[in-house]
Amino acid sequence: MRFTDRRDAGRQLAQRLRQHLTAAGPDAPDGPLVLALPRGGVPVAAEIARELGAPLDVFIARKIGAPGQPELAVGALAGEDPPVFDRRALQFLGLAEDELAADVARERTELHRREDLYRGKRPELVLTGRTVILVDDGLATGMTATAALRNLRRRGPARVVLAVPVASPTTAAALGQEADDVVCLSRPPDFRAVGEWYEDFTQVSDEHVIESLRAAT
Repeated sequence: MRFTDRRDAGRQLAQRLRQHLTAAGPDAPDGPLVLALPRGGVPVAAEIARELGAPLDVFIARKIGAPGQPELAVGALAGEDPPVFDRRALQFLGLAEDELAADVARERTELHRREDLYRGKRPELVLTGRTVILVDDGLATGMTATAALRNLRRRGPARVVLAVPVASPTTAAALGQEADDVVCLSRPPDFRAVGEWYEDFTQVSDEHVIESLRAAT
């Protein structure tokens, strides 16, 4: 399965989510909340929020890349939580966690910058007792989703659903241990990178994120 772009993926995923939520039984009285992992998850999540009539916000988690290979995720962080590391990746690369202290500090600074940029002075949505749908445009290693899900769990939601258009089969299975449900349209056995499953995988800008959030409110 290939998607035209993130909006197309979001519309298709919204239909699957609607069926999934209906089958799962009554939701909390206030309905679900949709949280996007920016930047790529925002166009997907905006379509889902629109289709479900649900509030939209961002939840920011940052990948920690390997030294010299920033696209290779060896960990991630969310909020003020300690970073989550892929211990097998660290062992394979011969790295220790304390060697990444500067990278962790840099990514936490960027996390705060994006929180200020995207959310401004808007109060955070209250998650207690709600169904939370965490959305991204796809999962490769799943490190940022792992950090985000663990942070969300501590904020008291009734249920956490991870929703993505496409994912590595092994990553989707592993994240089933972190979320109550994983809703994924495609788990291709030959998965290599998220972008391969989109015809248009243009990078999402900060301006697009801000405009999507503004439109949703």
